[in-house]
Amino acid sequence: MAYKLVVMGSCGVGKSALTNRFFQKQLVTDYTSSALDLYQIVVVVDGDPCQLIIWDSLGGEQQYDQWEAFMRWGDGFLCVYAVDYIKTFVDLNLFWDKLQEIKGTSRVPMVLVANKTDQAHWLVDSDLGQEAAKNFGVPFVETSAKTGQNVEHAFHQLVRQIRRVRAEVLPDAEQNRGCGFKYCTIM
Repeated sequence: MAYKLVVMGSCGVGKSALTNRFFQKQLVTDYTSSALDLYQIVVVVDGDPCQLIIWDSLGGEQQYDQWEAFMRWGDGFLCVYAVDYIKTFVDLNLFWDKLQEIKGTSRVPMVLVANKTDQAHWLVDSDLGQEAAKNFGVPFVETSAKTGQNVEHAFHQLVRQIRRVRAEVLPDAEQNRGCGFKYCTIM
């Protein structure tokens, strides 16, 4: 099964660093992002292989016009903020509201990610992140792209979220590619 994931958040939260850490298992320091950075990888989540197609989005205000495109495209979203920059935490509400508007539902597969947890001085503590995740009804993961802490876990959690939301939203017949029966025989 293929999953289209979008890594989104304000500028400077470490979206590209997280994505590159996930793919290369090391910190990439000399990276230049573009508006359309797509990555593909096959991973095993809970014993099931799956193909991940990941869009590492830009996060500046000048990119608001592109939000709709990547929000429509994605199956699930890693919404990232930096623990050392309060504005990136405040911006989460913009992303969440826009996601719900574009998707037309509050049942959007998302994982809230607090990044840069290796920093000594946090301006957004864990309790605030957990409370925001609870309000959104999504999982919360603290990561560090620098050390690799929980990076893989965040992406795997998102796959689990997509699976969970799909299972809750789609009846059995639709999950079986619309054949109308639990098991289909083609002759």
